[in-house]
Amino acid sequence: MDLLTVNFSRLQNDIETLASIGRSDEDNGIYRMAFTENDLQARDWLKSRIEQAGLDYYQDDAANIHARLNFDGERNSIMTGSHMDSVPGAGHLDGALGVIAGLECLRCLKEQGVSSDFAFESIAFTDEEGRFGGMLGSQSLSGRMTPELIHQARDLDGVALSDVLEELGMTAMNILRARRQPENIHAFVELHIEQGPVLEQQNMCIGAVDAISGLLRWNIRLLGEANHAGTTPMHMRKDPLQGFAEVSSAVPRILEENGSPRSTATIGYVNCFPGAANVVPGRVEFSLDMRDTDMQILDELSQAFRKAISAIARRHDLMFEYEEVSRLEAAICDQGIVDTITSISHDFGYHSMQMHSGAAHDSMMMAGITRTAMIFVPSMGGRSHSPAEWTPWEEIEKGANVLLNTLFRLAGKVV
Repeated sequence: MDLLTVNFSRLQNDIETLASIGRSDEDNGIYRMAFTENDLQARDWLKSRIEQAGLDYYQDDAANIHARLNFDGERNSIMTGSHMDSVPGAGHLDGALGVIAGLECLRCLKEQGVSSDFAFESIAFTDEEGRFGGMLGSQSLSGRMTPELIHQARDLDGVALSDVLEELGMTAMNILRARRQPENIHAFVELHIEQGPVLEQQNMCIGAVDAISGLLRWNIRLLGEANHAGTTPMHMRKDPLQGFAEVSSAVPRILEENGSPRSTATIGYVNCFPGAANVVPGRVEFSLDMRDTDMQILDELSQAFRKAISAIARRHDLMFEYEEVSRLEAAICDQGIVDTITSISHDFGYHSMQMHSGAAHDSMMMAGITRTAMIFVPSMGGRSHSPAEWTPWEEIEKGANVLLNTLFRLAGKVV
């Protein structure tokens, strides 16, 4: 069977050009946080590339950028895309790959003169990395934004989303108008780097993502009694740091007993108060990040951690407090699209595997309104969110080819 292929030199040039926008000379990292000067420059550049390709350009009320082919407001859309904004000091492919590959796929479909009952859209979602607290663009398009969330949205410096949009000539509450009706979207497929080590270690070119992990994140406090390090006998202490050490060491056991092979639990932050060498701590604060693709298992994990930490606190004569600061529902991908990705990979001769994503993506939001799946390409060393992020060009080309043919087949076309 013949297969469509992307114009790789054009794709490569666009990736390199976008990577130059917001790159720091100091650490070689990308600084394109949402609505900053670098992000706005990237958005202008993308608009020019869409128009140069002869595609229809559209920006919705959540500032999502759409490239459209055969869009007339009547046909259902087959969508692809990702995001261009970044964390501080990011790599050049996270999100950006899916945006540029999506644009390239629409250019190829246009050049092939594809006639379809469907429209094609490639989207650059706004603020996936959460400068203002969430996945603004995909949350808005999928109808998950509320007036309260918009009103409360601020970045870490206290800058309000509404103020930023006003400076750009936009109205914050109009974000709610970006919602798309589920019945008008045929499917959504996102190409992304894995951001983990699995594909490289398994010597695979393509990951067909069947689920995206849900997430529970807690802030936890163990409260004891600060006291003198030299005069307080060991058996008379209420030391929350000793309690924390026991909690940390219990993580593997709790995962083994209550989790699944896809479960993770991470303590990524810990702080000890008052933090003096000669003082028994009085308070320890730490984070707990729990993930799994099955929300029932994730809830069971959270119950197990709650019970274990409570028991540890009692043994050490401590108070235990926690608050849930984040909850993301797991997303199950459409098995039909996953099978299509696997079949196309086989047709190309690319080694592929079915896998899950432990990281959150815009696809999590899109899965709530339409059939959704993701295509992963390897991340060398599993590195991401850093300048060390890297995927070989030949693997990028393979991923883009799989995306192109997946969109084509979803439109009911066979080459």
